[in-house]
Amino acid sequence: MLTGILAGLAAGALWGLVFVAPRMVSGFPAVDFTAGRFLSYGAVSLFLMLAVRKSAWPNARQALAALGMSVLGFTGYYLLLVFAIRDAGTEVPSLIIGTIPVWMMLLGKPAGLRLGALVPGLVLTLLGLGLMTQASHGAGATAGEAVPHLDFWRGVVFAVASMVFWTVFGLVNAAWLKKHPEVSATTWANWLGVATGLGALALWLAAGSDAKVLLARTDWAQAAMLCMATGFGSTWLATILWNIASRRLSASLCGQLIVSETLFALAYSFAWDGRWPTQVQALACLLFAAGILASIRAHR
Repeated sequence: MLTGILAGLAAGALWGLVFVAPRMVSGFPAVDFTAGRFLSYGAVSLFLMLAVRKSAWPNARQALAALGMSVLGFTGYYLLLVFAIRDAGTEVPSLIIGTIPVWMMLLGKPAGLRLGALVPGLVLTLLGLGLMTQASHGAGATAGEAVPHLDFWRGVVFAVASMVFWTVFGLVNAAWLKKHPEVSATTWANWLGVATGLGALALWLAAGSDAKVLLARTDWAQAAMLCMATGFGSTWLATILWNIASRRLSASLCGQLIVSETLFALAYSFAWDGRWPTQVQALACLLFAAGILASIRAHR
């Protein structure tokens, strides 16, 4: 259990880097950056599968499973989120996506664990989420003010779909790994990587910028290096660590560990800005951390 918890927290630490990396190349198209990150993930995975002599290759059924889950957890999830932010702004989609740990805890609860045991962690997480949303966007700001009514509700639908995609991925991925112990965490990460790389190529061709436009930017080299860094660390390595956690822990506890991604993302953001969190943000972080500890205690 301890190994799984540490692996889940390490995955959260690596995922958190994705939130500050785009700020290092401010103004670079989000779809292009994400496609580059996922293409790098696919390239690393394919290279390792070709370079390692005894590397396992998937059969048709396994390849289809990897392709489907890569859409749920990577390219499809992010594309829906991009559409949601385009139509509804950032606040409401962020709040909806922030409920993923809650749904993971509720839907992935082990049969022998009472629902009441999860209540403290759920309440602490929801309180932290509410405080962080208020601190980030202000009590008077609403996402619907700047967009037409119909577009706003279409964005809400996209955000809910995005949340459903990743929640299903988290639950199905954990179940698949437990059902197939013969497939190692690294092997499954590589199969997902190749499938995700193919999806990223389709994403870039459908919604990305022209290659000549990207190469004309002065920051293309820096963006490329960040894509490779996040593709290796925040995606390939993080996926291996998450697979380890998913195999060793229940889906409900893994869901709570996702909150660590938010905590690390905030810490990196504060460090990048060179400032301390406000009192409300600090309180939200404490509530997030307390929610994780409460959930770990409930699963012991």
